[in-house]
Amino acid sequence: MESLIHFNLIPFIKGAGYLGLFAIIFSESGLFVGFFLPGDSLLFTAGFLASQGFLNIWVLMGVTFIGAVLGDSVGYAFGKRIGPAIFSREDSLLFNRKNIERSRAFYERYGTKAIILARFIPVVRTFAPILAGVGQMRYRTFLMFNVIGGFLWTIGLSALGYYLGSAIPDIDRYLLPIIALIIFFSVLPTIIHVARDKDSREKIRIFFKRS
Repeated sequence: MESLIHFNLIPFIKGAGYLGLFAIIFSESGLFVGFFLPGDSLLFTAGFLASQGFLNIWVLMGVTFIGAVLGDSVGYAFGKRIGPAIFSREDSLLFNRKNIERSRAFYERYGTKAIILARFIPVVRTFAPILAGVGQMRYRTFLMFNVIGGFLWTIGLSALGYYLGSAIPDIDRYLLPIIALIIFFSVLPTIIHVARDKDSREKIRIFFKRS
């Protein structure tokens, strides 16, 4: 896992630069194709690389923040346009109705605050703005929570990576465990959801039984 994280993130960020980071954050924030992207660990690692001189931290924060806010806005517009039809859409390689249902349950539980909280939960952060559009949330209200959530997510994680990279000598020795920890906490809500959901547990049991 550690070698996979190292191979995927550090060389990619160095090669893709600001444009690549913008594209990933934008896609994960509101496009169906972005639900599998590693936004949390990407932001932290980019912040760390900025502390080592590979990126400018202020440009990094600005680019990723704008990407997050614009991505959510596109997701909102998409949801508002297609409306309830999204719930009857057929499953495909890039679309699974269970992701929508899970995000809807989260959205219904936390209301407008879900736009902020969802930023820190993979998959849910992709579909939450879409559901806000489906639910016809006032755009002014949505935009306010979108900006707050986008700021906390992008600025917070990249600043954390930058701070640790600047404050702790030879932190690159601990980078992979830190990223692994971030990934663990980002998927923890999904693990808890699966553990509590009877159907999900049964499917996992059947899968391992067949294996």
